[in-house]
Amino acid sequence: MALVGKKFPDLNVDAMNDMGDTFKVNVLEEAVNNKKKVVLFWYPKDFTFVCPTELHAFQAALGEFEKRNTIVIGASCDTPEVHFAWLSASKDNGGIEGVTYPLLADSNRNLSSVLGILDITNETYNEATDSIQVEGDNVTYRATYIIDEDGIVQHESINNMPLGRNIGEYLRLVDALTHVQEKGEVCPANWEEGKQAMSANAKATAEYLAVHAN
Repeated sequence: MALVGKKFPDLNVDAMNDMGDTFKVNVLEEAVNNKKKVVLFWYPKDFTFVCPTELHAFQAALGEFEKRNTIVIGASCDTPEVHFAWLSASKDNGGIEGVTYPLLADSNRNLSSVLGILDITNETYNEATDSIQVEGDNVTYRATYIIDEDGIVQHESINNMPLGRNIGEYLRLVDALTHVQEKGEVCPANWEEGKQAMSANAKATAEYLAVHAN
């Protein structure tokens, strides 16, 4: 179920930071109460392969997100304790030491289930045990959400497990959203900060295409 244009789910989730503190995070409240945009990115598992490259890449861009009044939050279904072990492991051991933004620990899968981003290919009811058995790893795909200052989801995307994200694209999308909010214009294909945007009408589209469509 697409969440774009809707409020992000109002749920409290355990989280961990690089100091070893466990606390609750409500992503919706982070956006609304702080009047900031939020980039929430989910990854499959701690201590894996593509995942640490993404976490370090978001950390490297953290200052750029902060300039844009944007909070970065990572998330997976690992426990807070496993998060802290990974946060304490050095890069040369495959760890994410140096990551400073919070990591959601959705180990009960309450939020990821609502979002529908778990790797479950099939569910089977077992009458003998009165239980539901699942096929798949029951961990999250690489889902990403951009949430505005009112808690409305403005972007969502999902990559399969082997496909790492381009962090620059989320900076571009935050820039585009800010431009729309501040200027009332829409952002055409391949728009970047400083490039021409356009009014949302047929005349403006025709004028834009006359210059940029080649």
